[in-house]
Amino acid sequence: MNDTGWNLADLFEAIAAEIPDALAQQQGERQLTWSEFDRRANGVAAALLAVDGAAEQDKVAQYLYNSPEYLESVFGAFKAGMAVVNTNYRYAADELVYLWDNADVTTVVFHGTFADQCEAVRDRVPRVTTWFWVDDGSGDCPSWATPYEAIASAGTSESVAGSWGRSGDHLVLLYTGGTTGMPKGVMWRQDDLFGVLDANNRKRLPPEQDLDAATARITKAGPRNMPSAPLMHGTGFFNAVSNLMIGGSITTMQGRSFSAEEFLDDVEHYGINSTSIVGDAFAKPILRALDAEPDRWDISSLRVIVSSGVMWSKESKDGLLRHNSRLIMVDSLGSSEAIGMATNTTTKESSDSAKSGTARFELGPDTRVITDEGRDVTPGSDELGRVAIRGRTPIGYYKDETKSAETFVMIDGARYSIPGDYATVDTDGTVNLKGRGSQCINTGGEKVYPEEVEECLKLHPDVADAAVLGLPDEKWGEAINALVELTSGAALDETALRNHVKAHLAAYKAPKHVMQIESVGRAANGKLDYKALAVIAAAG
Repeated sequence: MNDTGWNLADLFEAIAAEIPDALAQQQGERQLTWSEFDRRANGVAAALLAVDGAAEQDKVAQYLYNSPEYLESVFGAFKAGMAVVNTNYRYAADELVYLWDNADVTTVVFHGTFADQCEAVRDRVPRVTTWFWVDDGSGDCPSWATPYEAIASAGTSESVAGSWGRSGDHLVLLYTGGTTGMPKGVMWRQDDLFGVLDANNRKRLPPEQDLDAATARITKAGPRNMPSAPLMHGTGFFNAVSNLMIGGSITTMQGRSFSAEEFLDDVEHYGINSTSIVGDAFAKPILRALDAEPDRWDISSLRVIVSSGVMWSKESKDGLLRHNSRLIMVDSLGSSEAIGMATNTTTKESSDSAKSGTARFELGPDTRVITDEGRDVTPGSDELGRVAIRGRTPIGYYKDETKSAETFVMIDGARYSIPGDYATVDTDGTVNLKGRGSQCINTGGEKVYPEEVEECLKLHPDVADAAVLGLPDEKWGEAINALVELTSGAALDETALRNHVKAHLAAYKAPKHVMQIESVGRAANGKLDYKALAVIAAAG
């Protein structure tokens, strides 16, 4: 019994003992059973604990593309009683230094292709004393690093733990942000993260750690999951951990940028059952590939698609159902700070429901929409409020008490997480998501949320993607500007696009200016760098 709650290393070890020969991870021709997954993680844990001065909750950073080594090194860190720190592999040198310094990182696990980036910042991150190099064929291991494969393959079946043991209080640090300020480290207790993720299972486990109960519900190898989103972001990582918790396996694609064709090839070849995506940034390319070659892929094994982070349009969901009528598509309103605030589940049977529209969600039992004054939004009133969730939430932002106090607040005696998602509530309780308040445009006294206009623009056949932002304007205070990425062969028609928005939304939400751009530059998590795009729009 773990008095502090569930610890993921304890849980994964119990699963490995229960289904040792079942598949745990695969990428291309590489396959690892649960027993191999466990042994290799023991090797990583032993190496972490062998570092001079190793201490409880030392921070281990994953500077990796999607690969077996990502989750393997996370498992190893958990075994050793250490915390993990996700690292955005698109960061430049200054951003890496800020992240690793802010997180107090002592060990970095990195793909070989990032050796030059690591070399360039080593002198600026003196706390990092240990570097584990993951061979990806890009070059030799630097003299200052240790080959990851050597430590992982040295692992045995004997469980490895630090002298301090393991705890449900041990942390997962998930760094988020960067486009509206410097990244913030969201602190999830493993016990709380387990509780939130397990809440979606039909047969839930007790709040106290009970490994016998955990293994009793695993009668065979679990479902095969393939993260389409990067594991360095919450959508992909949380979904993968959730699948491992029920004895499933994780397949990672070999490509290092998303390819709809590779995704569909792997779904068919490996019989993938579930995947995580980031809204239309992934759904639209998949749908375009299926529409172009409807007889090429058999995706009948795919049952569940989970999306979080950005909007996922009804049109894309309906299109995917044409190619696989058995799909269950779960659009989750959540973030690094708040998992599962509200959901929208679409199936063939529910696709015609009024509640299946874009950005429409049903609140969870612990979720409410509150005004800035702290009262609940009146359903049907068109009042704007922020979505708040209580219960299993992070304990705060790492080393940032001020921002923690702004996001994690007490309401009516309960602790809530309020990341900043604004919404209205219909009379039937359905939530209409508007977007993040940090990007809200105030034009002529009216509030306009970029995501709403972006989704509308993307419904036009000439628009592949769009970014909407406000620029200073003498008359309006802020004028709505749109940057659009056009579909192949399309020509920009500003008037047509403005009229398209006016046909679907209030006229004041239509962009005053529309500018064509080669790419809006969505990140791997589907998000936009509004600051950089504002510079482009102002110059245009």
